[in-house]
Amino acid sequence: MKAHTRETQATMTPDKALQFLKEGNERFQNNLKANRNLLQQVNETAEGQFPFATILSCIDSRVSAELVFDQGLGDIFSIRIAGNFINQDILGSMEFACKLAGTKLLVVLGHTCCGAVKGACDHARMGNLTTLINKIEPAVFAVKEPQDESKRNSSNLEFVDEVAKVNVEMAIENIRNQSVILRDMEQEGSIKIVGAMYDLATGGVTFYD
Repeated sequence: MKAHTRETQATMTPDKALQFLKEGNERFQNNLKANRNLLQQVNETAEGQFPFATILSCIDSRVSAELVFDQGLGDIFSIRIAGNFINQDILGSMEFACKLAGTKLLVVLGHTCCGAVKGACDHARMGNLTTLINKIEPAVFAVKEPQDESKRNSSNLEFVDEVAKVNVEMAIENIRNQSVILRDMEQEGSIKIVGAMYDLATGGVTFYD
């Protein structure tokens, strides 16, 4: 499989880009990786890159977007930060990726049993991590059940995963509210913004419509 070119990127649509990721995750789950010569892709992308998607995901070592979607060099922009939340620098990167570099799909990818989300559920406080946790805690407060405080912590994995889902939804809302560029691109149909959740136990990705 060759790296994407200006021509193949130009034929890509948001729906087609989403389908590419879904098919890549199916291959990943079935251990059927596409046949790629990565050194050849190094040469093919040496003078330019034409990715079709931009993915914001957690830094978790088990959630590499290139691997879980079976993509090669030059296929996707990968933005990673613990807890996959939004800030101005990340928004700037997304605007570059979509408006200037031509990606058609923007994905916020959370994952099950997320350590950053667990820290937010426990309201952890430690050095610079405190500032990061503060950005995820709104998702904790937004999840109303269970109301029993003894069950609203990292030991309740069902609660943790619900907070992770809400955190993805809030990130998408923040993208639309804080970036006129990306909101306008989505409204005119040149990009699609979607949320997704990666299951650490199965390797599967569930996309939110």
